[in-house]
Amino acid sequence: MRAIVVAGGTGGHIYPALAIINKIKEKEKDSEFLYIGTDDRMEKDIVPKKGIPFVGLSMTGLNRKNIFSNFKVYRKFKICVKKALKEIDSFQPDVVIGAGGYITAPVLYAAHKRKIPILIHEQNSIPGVSNKFIGNFADRICVSLPRSLELFPKNKVVYTGNPRSEEIASIEMKKKSSLGFSNDKKLVIIVMGSLGSTTMTLKLKELIPAFSNKNYQVLVITGKSYYGEYQDVEVSSNVKIVPFMEDLISYLKDASLIVSRAGASTIAEITAIGLPAILVPSPYVTNNHQYKNAKELEDNGACRIVEEKDFSKERILSEIDSLFDDEKAYSSMRENSKKLGILDSSTRIYEEIRKIIR
Repeated sequence: MRAIVVAGGTGGHIYPALAIINKIKEKEKDSEFLYIGTDDRMEKDIVPKKGIPFVGLSMTGLNRKNIFSNFKVYRKFKICVKKALKEIDSFQPDVVIGAGGYITAPVLYAAHKRKIPILIHEQNSIPGVSNKFIGNFADRICVSLPRSLELFPKNKVVYTGNPRSEEIASIEMKKKSSLGFSNDKKLVIIVMGSLGSTTMTLKLKELIPAFSNKNYQVLVITGKSYYGEYQDVEVSSNVKIVPFMEDLISYLKDASLIVSRAGASTIAEITAIGLPAILVPSPYVTNNHQYKNAKELEDNGACRIVEEKDFSKERILSEIDSLFDDEKAYSSMRENSKKLGILDSSTRIYEEIRKIIR
């Protein structure tokens, strides 16, 4: 198979795209790929390190506050379409796969003009602007969460789950004792994104000392940008604070609960593992999509939501204690989370790719 894969901007788009590439490689070892992304975001560093040919284009998203600036966006869109057409004509793909981010709009539009089969993957419960646009002429639309099925044409949309979940399922568990914790006590992991958050840093600094008299253990991942701000926080023996964890998934598998944001990658991780969660959606994202991601889990009994404005040490302690004290509610949340996890997602997507190529 010859495939152009396009995704960019955040890990929530890039890592599902890489998971799809890995599955195609597994199924068809002689496959060739070209990855098209933005020239100034994470993918320009991540993708070449994986040994995948990469082309970066200059593209920006729509500005919802200043509509006049979108004339520049439209000009960039047209330039990107022209460049994407050249890449498509040169590479001659069997399929073009989009996994989200504003860079997908011009590249997949170019693929449509060349009548190349198109598959898109939507990670969030509510589709972004690019996928709404591309959905009009995509041949297949794969979604991560059931509610998204209602938001695309019925004859095109398929519920496959997030391709990251299949990779997560195969990652080996690491015991919490290797971090210096006791294996006999529950572990709560608190993480508010890989970079962290200004508002959540202030709230977590108040919360951490309140864990001193609890019979569970807590790992706080601050984000690289904020670790220095925790140096004056009083930390008891059952709490550890770290800036970042490369192998977080391995430790999530030995955790009892996660308190986190509700990005698409997080949703894929916790449902693949079946990990009970208290989700604190970021209110600063487009279309409030993190809240809608979390709401889908909450409606299915797979998490509890605490909005950032309601986050306090009293509220979080109460939520954690009530879950740990109610074994029935805790077990139910774990089972409901597992039900939403699709552990063969990449395989399902590969099969859909094969169908549209045929």
